[in-house]
Amino acid sequence: MSEKPITEMSFEEAMKALEGVVTRLERGDVPLEESIDLYDHGARLKKHCEAKLKDAEEKVAAITLDADGQPTGTTPVEGM
Repeated sequence: MSEKPITEMSFEEAMKALEGVVTRLERGDVPLEESIDLYDHGARLKKHCEAKLKDAEEKVAAITLDADGQPTGTTPVEGM
């Protein structure tokens, strides 16, 4: 797990790392202590992915449409 810090990962990077964790755990050939560490790392990756998705959903929801349904700009989302 010598990758960049989770907080610096893009959504795609975190998802790829999470898939790798799941694959290793599913194989079942990882020692118990390492499995615990992997599970913890996976939980942190999952939380990061969820936060990235929430941010994206808020940005999409903030797009304002005109009468023709065309984007006219964005409305600031609280906390951004």
